[in-house]
Amino acid sequence: MDLTNCSRVTEFNLLGFPHIWGMNITLFLIVLLLYSLSLAGNGLIIVMVKIDRKLQKPMYFFLSNLSFLELWYTTTIIPKLLASLLSSKTTICFYCCMAQSYFYFLFGITEFYILTVMSFDRYLAICQPLRYTTIMTSSVCLQLALVPWFGGFCTILLQTVLVVRLPFCGSNVINHFYCDISPMLKIAGGDTQLIEALGFLIAVAVILSSLLLTVVSYIFIISTILRIPSTSGQRRAFSTCASHLTVVSILYGAVLFIYLRPSTKHSSFSLNKAVSVLNTVITPVLNPFIYTIRNNEVKEALRKVLGRKTEGSPKLRVLVCVGKTCNVIQC
Repeated sequence: MDLTNCSRVTEFNLLGFPHIWGMNITLFLIVLLLYSLSLAGNGLIIVMVKIDRKLQKPMYFFLSNLSFLELWYTTTIIPKLLASLLSSKTTICFYCCMAQSYFYFLFGITEFYILTVMSFDRYLAICQPLRYTTIMTSSVCLQLALVPWFGGFCTILLQTVLVVRLPFCGSNVINHFYCDISPMLKIAGGDTQLIEALGFLIAVAVILSSLLLTVVSYIFIISTILRIPSTSGQRRAFSTCASHLTVVSILYGAVLFIYLRPSTKHSSFSLNKAVSVLNTVITPVLNPFIYTIRNNEVKEALRKVLGRKTEGSPKLRVLVCVGKTCNVIQC
């Protein structure tokens, strides 16, 4: 292909799930319900941590950061997915596609770093309980929360710039429901080997390094828990980590499958799309439930939030008079 006189495409067509068109309305309703639950669940965690003093601890501060990230992560992808389920042809402008790709990977990489910070927090809480409050000060917590965002911003920036500069002159059909790097490289002109290699190195550096740090933290955590003499103490200590460990297992399992492969030429994009639904739709919905279902502090805070709403509802005032004496009764 002659790339010197290339006329770059101005928009892409997201293929989505055309092979299951007969079920698109059903899928639209399911995804919309899951998206609404994700927004409500993660938003509620942020509100509870903000208003309840008992939850204003490093553990819940990082959890609220994770929930805040999940709100943006899902909003980057799901609205366009919902649109593609209602239309046989979903287009997205060139620079909108590049922006969606950038923010998707920005939030995804930041999530790995935040989960690593949360595992470090649990390590300090269980393995260094006497030094925990002196180490995890408010300023340190803020710095640990900002570092993942800065790391995500810098990590994916170079690859995105290189993709933007590629000549997209032929097909404009992206075989996915969002602007993922792999299907974009498949339709790009020019040599994409450098970008593929860079993407693979980023995946290895981010995923494996954060996974290694998380695994090391949990090796120390589990060894400390096993030395606790009482069974109830072991159960209570492990319950504070079980939710985080569950989320880590689901997220890393999906992402390792999709991105830790060196070439996109023979990738099964249909299988990738199915796994991506787990990563972008289902996991963000599960996270609020996973973190709250076994956490008594969060459940107590939730009851308080719901109780405040009930107490704050308007009450009916009735004026009752007996003889010359009148009293106001609230119903």
